[in-house]
Amino acid sequence: MLMGEYEHTIDSKGRISMPAKLRKDMGDTFVLTKGLDGCLFAFSGQEWINFETKLKSLPLSDKNARNFVRFFLAGATECEIDKQGRFLIPNNLRKAASLEKDVVIIGVGTRLEIWDKTIWKSKDEEISAEEIAENMTMLGI
Repeated sequence: MLMGEYEHTIDSKGRISMPAKLRKDMGDTFVLTKGLDGCLFAFSGQEWINFETKLKSLPLSDKNARNFVRFFLAGATECEIDKQGRFLIPNNLRKAASLEKDVVIIGVGTRLEIWDKTIWKSKDEEISAEEIAENMTMLGI
């Protein structure tokens, strides 16, 4: 399971280090795409297949479903971890998530999220465990 919070810096070429604790679960190659809430999502090969299967099952007749699929697939790219443990974040994805220098990589179970550090700190401060817990009863948690 992917978990934890890791701070890193993007180098001048747009590369970032994959945290050592996450490399085994992510594998040598993984898929990076635009995420929700202003971050990027990174999926291991198997998790990407699982996610892609769910996207394929959405009805083509539904405009929201088509837009949802476009959002994730149009900017998706396969990333490879180099011998130094780094991977390249393409410019279009750096722009989509406002990534410039300092970033935070968080593990959220089946995927990683890559955030601009300032945006993540603000988002993290907004999260209220108590409010979330109250709403989770609707999901049976």
